[in-house]
Amino acid sequence: MGFSKEQFLARLQELQIEFSQYEHPVVMTVEDQAKHVGNSEGGLSKNLFLKDKKNRFYIVSALADTKVDLKVLSQRLGLGKGGLRMAPEEALGEVLQVPLGSVTPFALVNDSARNVSLLLDQGLKGQERCLFHPLSNDMTISLNVCELDKFLRSIGRDSSYVDLEANPPVGKDNPPDLAALVPSDSIVLPDLPEKAASLQAPPKAHVVSNKKSTEITAKATEPSRKVKNVKDKPVNSVQPSSSFKDVGQFVEEILDKTSALLLSEITEETINQHGQQLGVVVSNCIRERLASELKTDTTLYMQTAYTEGFHVARKMFQSTDTGNQFRCL
Repeated sequence: MGFSKEQFLARLQELQIEFSQYEHPVVMTVEDQAKHVGNSEGGLSKNLFLKDKKNRFYIVSALADTKVDLKVLSQRLGLGKGGLRMAPEEALGEVLQVPLGSVTPFALVNDSARNVSLLLDQGLKGQERCLFHPLSNDMTISLNVCELDKFLRSIGRDSSYVDLEANPPVGKDNPPDLAALVPSDSIVLPDLPEKAASLQAPPKAHVVSNKKSTEITAKATEPSRKVKNVKDKPVNSVQPSSSFKDVGQFVEEILDKTSALLLSEITEETINQHGQQLGVVVSNCIRERLASELKTDTTLYMQTAYTEGFHVARKMFQSTDTGNQFRCL
């Protein structure tokens, strides 16, 4: 179990870290948080929990008005343009051990987050006070940057302050300037392939999503068995699905899968949760969840095309051969 809010606050007191605390209703966005603590002296922050393709995780803590371009940040870390994406919701519980909407640098107090990299907005250093949730989004605490650094040192962390709006050139003669902040170890989550990049939806929408997801999975499973048959059995035993003989129907199935997944991920809760980042989140989700299915479907389509061509050629050969026999008689 990770630290509770009460345990964390007690830990700060043990470290003699000075802070002020503000209780308020549960908030999911910086805008909602500002309604309750916006009048206090301090900079509100947005905290992004990200992952790369090798399952290495990152927390990016930035001032609310700092513009963070994930493509640029990904390049600066040496991960390529599309190397960073929003971490799946499962990772909040498995890695950070905090509820949704409670990501902050303080989550690194949990041992399960020891391999998570932290990038701090250099703009935080110019703030008199900084405002963060103490592992729970029904409270905000205010402390200065020196106290934040003191906390990070207590858990063996260095404070890495970065100009998150910078866009330096990256290339052969300009190595990625933030490559040293990439974690050395990846984190494997249980059942991640099945749940990767999923966004929690309201109960009603979730039921619809499960139904569509089941249909999509069933369609994807059937082609994988057919591909195996093509390899293991004689050609004349293959019975391809009609959808893989019809190009139009094949494309329609791809569009149906994409549309179903897109509609299941865009809900009122995900809009409130991710705001302007929603497009990036949904795009990454669709890419991750459809990639393997589309590879399977495309492979089957290619196998089917090959099989159909083989049958046509064989019939033409047999027909020609029979005609030659008649002519010989």
